[in-house]
Amino acid sequence: MANTSSRTLRLLSLLQTQRYWPGTALADRLGVSVRTLRRDVDRLRELGYPVQAQRGVDGGYQLAAGAALPLLVVDDEEAVALAVGLLAAAQGVVAGIEEAAVRALTKVVQVMPPRLRRRVDALRAVTVPAVWGDSAPSPTVDPEVLITVAQACRDIERLRFSYTARGGEQTDRHVEPHRLVPLGRRWYLVAYDLARHDWRSFRLDRLTGPRSTAARFRTRELPTAAAAAFVRAGVERAQAPYAVEALVHVPAQVVRERVGRWGTVEDAGGGQCLLRMTSDSLDWPTMTLGALGADFTVLSPPELHDHVGEWADRFSRATTPSQPG
Repeated sequence: MANTSSRTLRLLSLLQTQRYWPGTALADRLGVSVRTLRRDVDRLRELGYPVQAQRGVDGGYQLAAGAALPLLVVDDEEAVALAVGLLAAAQGVVAGIEEAAVRALTKVVQVMPPRLRRRVDALRAVTVPAVWGDSAPSPTVDPEVLITVAQACRDIERLRFSYTARGGEQTDRHVEPHRLVPLGRRWYLVAYDLARHDWRSFRLDRLTGPRSTAARFRTRELPTAAAAAFVRAGVERAQAPYAVEALVHVPAQVVRERVGRWGTVEDAGGGQCLLRMTSDSLDWPTMTLGALGADFTVLSPPELHDHVGEWADRFSRATTPSQPG
């Protein structure tokens, strides 16, 4: 007969695979008596698993929903499916859950035996992610990079890696990792650079060969309220020289629904609002303002006045019938 601990895990696994088990059938699967089964069920309850019992001739057991999420027992196939699904979620398949998916993926991979990790890698290698619309695919992040960096952040251990800057220059970095931040369809590492004595954000798709030094450190105070704000500010400084501000002559809620996360909207009173955007090109904010379907007044920058005027002249010429020669 299996020892008590392994039999209890086996019981938990069976209860998770079927909604309701007749008592005698469950005892037969475990190779124990009905009395021993009752004791094993009591052990699960002591561990916090809400096992419900139905008495009578046809009595049995089922695992109910509890107040907290207890340990789950999964088989090999389920573990592989779980890792692949979490990896897809981490890469932005569903917006808003990327960070939680990375935390869960880190936990799963840490306890996964090598044979299962090889199966996950093989399945990932032959899986092509879908891309909506005609936009160019986002830069791909190596799952091993994502997991290694996430573990270093969690364990508060210094990290070394090679990094390719925007201009193509490659450098070796030694950092104290702080947080992973998903922004748009990219992942960033916020970390304190030990060589430069300052905080930096690193795009994970430009980061290679990460390796933990196993050296723990005392966490430093980030210069901003949150890691996401630090990354966003750095991206805007590097890629968005134009700070656009326009007064839109419709209520703020209307503009928020149409602009989404690509701009900030502030109620200006009188059924109007201030729309602020940043961009490295004036074409995108001009197109966005035109697509609002409402009157607006450009406040800044001065270059946008001329740019909107050029677009207006171009559209006007497009609707003016050409004169016969």
